[in-house]
Amino acid sequence: MSELQYGVQLGRKLLRYDLGTYRGRTTSIMEHCCSPSRTPPRRSETTSSDIRLGTQPDARKYIELTGGDFLMGDPFDEGYRTDGERPVHRVEVAPFAIAPTTVTNEEFAEFVSDTGFVTDAEHFGSSAVFHLAVNAPVSDILGRAPGAPWWIDVRGADWAHPGGSRSHWMEAGLGDHPVVHISWRDAVVYCSWAGGRLPTEAEWEFSARGGQKGRRYPWGDELTPDGEDRCNIWHGRFPESNTLSDGFLTTAPVRSFPGNDFGLFEVAGNVWEWCADWFSPSYYRRSPRQNPLGPRDGTSRVTRGGSYLCHHSYCNRYRLAARSANTPESSTGNCGFRMVRQ
Repeated sequence: MSELQYGVQLGRKLLRYDLGTYRGRTTSIMEHCCSPSRTPPRRSETTSSDIRLGTQPDARKYIELTGGDFLMGDPFDEGYRTDGERPVHRVEVAPFAIAPTTVTNEEFAEFVSDTGFVTDAEHFGSSAVFHLAVNAPVSDILGRAPGAPWWIDVRGADWAHPGGSRSHWMEAGLGDHPVVHISWRDAVVYCSWAGGRLPTEAEWEFSARGGQKGRRYPWGDELTPDGEDRCNIWHGRFPESNTLSDGFLTTAPVRSFPGNDFGLFEVAGNVWEWCADWFSPSYYRRSPRQNPLGPRDGTSRVTRGGSYLCHHSYCNRYRLAARSANTPESSTGNCGFRMVRQ
């Protein structure tokens, strides 16, 4: 049986039967259509202060942005009310530089080799994998996310083993794909090592818009102009069949689709990207105009950009204004990050 056939068979089984989630364990995955959330027990953790600056110069070529003002939020009023994409409000951001792509598996592997860092997914022993991407023995299937049965909790799934214990990024040739199964906390430590940081949500949207006003997508308002796929999202009947019209079931290599007008790649689809901010659906109503940093506290951190699982039937979050969030220790097969520096 091929890996894809195994995933389809497993997915159909889990869509039909409730296996329970994290039975008898100290962690849980809570309902979320885009990315299931993990609520952990308290434990000691590696922080950015424990990691020294990388021993190799950062080879990324950042895009220098002069900053400026823009209209942040959803001008079409087509987002989910609970996501808080409105009101549209004017924001000013100071100059900063941003990486043109998300961090890749090869780049993250260099970090792990230099530091010995252990990710949250490895600490917990499992992570959330899309049911058609599972590559693990049945004994490693620990359950599914309530309300989102396409998310499978897989023992041994982590950044190096994105589908489970029978997969490995290097063997699968995924070196130039976005690293996934990365928690917000993992991303913060990596950024510290690499001499950068996560973007604020305002910086992310400012750069993703590429200097264009009021667009729905980085390239315009039509999803597939002239019938051409411009991003890696779900095509077909979610979550059982994907036409693969864009060429990918899960992640695509970075730079697979044209960059925006600032030269950023895959700011729509492919993988969700962590931002620095805490998430609140009401924040836009009180956001300061200059360099907003998000709420002072919260339970979840902002994610932006959508992923290869976004589909108009349930998750229209590959739009530039779309927002989502997850708990800082959560890891999934469709979430990564990109860096900024001042």
